[in-house]
Amino acid sequence: METLIVKIDGMKDEECVRAVANAIQDLPSIGHIEVSLEKGEASIEHGRFISAEDILRAITDAGYEASC
Repeated sequence: METLIVKIDGMKDEECVRAVANAIQDLPSIGHIEVSLEKGEASIEHGRFISAEDILRAITDAGYEASC
């Protein structure tokens, strides 16, 4: 598995953290996810069957700005 660190703008509280985690968790080939409100980022373990662009799209579709 690979680990991707994504910067996320727009998270204000724990509800936002859950929304981001749920959006990522719904994708295929996702392992461990850690979303940090304090750092404004997420650490995502994923397999080869999903790209960084797919993960970023899921986060932006959930209503947040995301970049690698």
